[in-house]
Amino acid sequence: MGKFKYSEEEQKMNNVLKYQDDQLNELMLRAENQRNRRDAEIELMEEQLRSLGINPQDVKRQKNSENHLRLMVIPSWEKLCEEAEAVVGSNCELESIFSEAELASNESAIRQLRDDFNQVHKLDKIDITISAIAGIIGAAVDILLVGIPEKGPEGLEAAPLSDFIRKKFDEAFPEAEMQKLANSKESKVPFDAQDNRNTSEYVEGLSAYYHRLLSLGHDPLLGFVVGVFDIITGRMTTIDKTGKIVSQVMENYADRKESDIFAALAKQIYHFKSDITTSMGLPAPLMGLFNLFQFGSIGEYEQTVAEIVQGMYFEGYDFIHFCSMSIPVMITEVIVRISYSVKRIKEGNKIKDSIPFSLNREKHPKLATMLFIAHSGATAVNAGKVYFTKNPMAINYPQWVAFAKYSYKQLKWAIIEKPAAREAYISGKLAEDWGKIEDEVNSSFEEFSKGYYLVME
Repeated sequence: MGKFKYSEEEQKMNNVLKYQDDQLNELMLRAENQRNRRDAEIELMEEQLRSLGINPQDVKRQKNSENHLRLMVIPSWEKLCEEAEAVVGSNCELESIFSEAELASNESAIRQLRDDFNQVHKLDKIDITISAIAGIIGAAVDILLVGIPEKGPEGLEAAPLSDFIRKKFDEAFPEAEMQKLANSKESKVPFDAQDNRNTSEYVEGLSAYYHRLLSLGHDPLLGFVVGVFDIITGRMTTIDKTGKIVSQVMENYADRKESDIFAALAKQIYHFKSDITTSMGLPAPLMGLFNLFQFGSIGEYEQTVAEIVQGMYFEGYDFIHFCSMSIPVMITEVIVRISYSVKRIKEGNKIKDSIPFSLNREKHPKLATMLFIAHSGATAVNAGKVYFTKNPMAINYPQWVAFAKYSYKQLKWAIIEKPAAREAYISGKLAEDWGKIEDEVNSSFEEFSKGYYLVME
C-alpha cells in the first residue's frame, strides 16, 4: 500500500500539531521541574511568614483579590505555520505525535466503529428466517397454485390460482364486448397487421399466431411508447422471428392514424383491452425483445433463446399468465416487508419509522438484504423446477426480474455504497468526538485567558 498523501492544508496542520506537541511535552517537563522547586520555595517562605507571626493564607487572599491583567499575543496561522516548519520541518506525519500504544488504541477504536456499522446492517437469525420462509412460501405458491399453462379443451389451463386469475380477466373483459370493441374504429391501430398482405417490407413469421409477439406496439410496456408512436406516424414496428428490426409505414392502414397524442394513447389502451383475452393474447412485458436473442442451442431440438420464447408464447405464456406468476412474487415481498415492520416495532422503533416502503439503507438498513435473500431462494427453487421439468414454461418471469433487480441493488451496495457509507459513518463519529475536543479546548482557553488582554497578530 502506498504512502498516504496529505493535502497542502493537512500537511500544514500536521506540522503545527507536531510543533505544538513537542512544545507541550517540553513545557510539561519544565513545569514539573519548576513546580518541584517552587513548592520547596513556597514551603520555606510560609515557614518564614509564620516565624514573623503572619498567616500565609491571608497573604494568598490579598494576592488573589488584586486584579493583575497581563498581555497575551495570539500568533496568526501563517506565522504559526512558519514557526512550526522552522523547528520540525515540513513533512511531519500525524502519527508522529502519538505513541505506539496510542496508535494501537486509535486503530482499535476505528475497528470498533467499523464493527458497529457492520452490526447495524448484519442480519440476525430472525431476519434470515423471515427471508427464508418468505422465499419458500412464494416458491410453493408458484409450484402448487400457479403451475404451467397447457392448452385444454376449454382453452388454457394451469393450477387453481392461475385458472382463477384467467377467469377473472374473462369476466372483466367479456368476449362479446371485446369482439365488438375490436371491430370498432376506436381500437383499430396501424401496427395490427396479422400477415404480410398489407406490409411493404416482409416480416418473417408475421401471422395471426405471432403478430402480437413480433409487433412492439402490443407489448404491455413498450406499447405505451412504440405503439403510441406508431399510431401517430401510421407505422408498424416489429422484431421478426429472425431478430430483424423493421419499422414501416402501413399505407393500407392510413385511416387508423391519430394526430393527437392523447387520442393515440386512448386508442392504444382500447386496443390493449380488445386483445387481452384473445386466444393468442398480449405477450408478457418485454417478451418481444427476446426475438433479438438469436443465439443458443437449447434442448433436444437445439433451439435458440428466441425460438424458445416464441414457442412459450404459442403455448400460452401470455400477459394473463404473467399476472398469475406475479402473485407469488408479491407474496414473498409482502411477507418480508410486513414481518420486517412488526419486528422493528417490537424492537422499540416508532411505527412511522418501521413502515417498510423505502429501501433506503439509512432508514431500513436490513430490508433490502432480506428481500434479496428471499427472492434468491424463490428464484433458486424456480430454477430447480425448470431443470427437473425440462420445460421452459415453468420459468417464473416476474420472479427472475425481481431477482435481477435485488441482485443489482445488493451488488451495488456491497461494492460501492457500503464502503462509502461505512466511511461516512466513521467520519461522522470522529467529527462528533472532534467537536467535543474543540469545546473542551475552547473552554480551557477561556478559563486560562481570564487574566490576560488578548492581542491577535
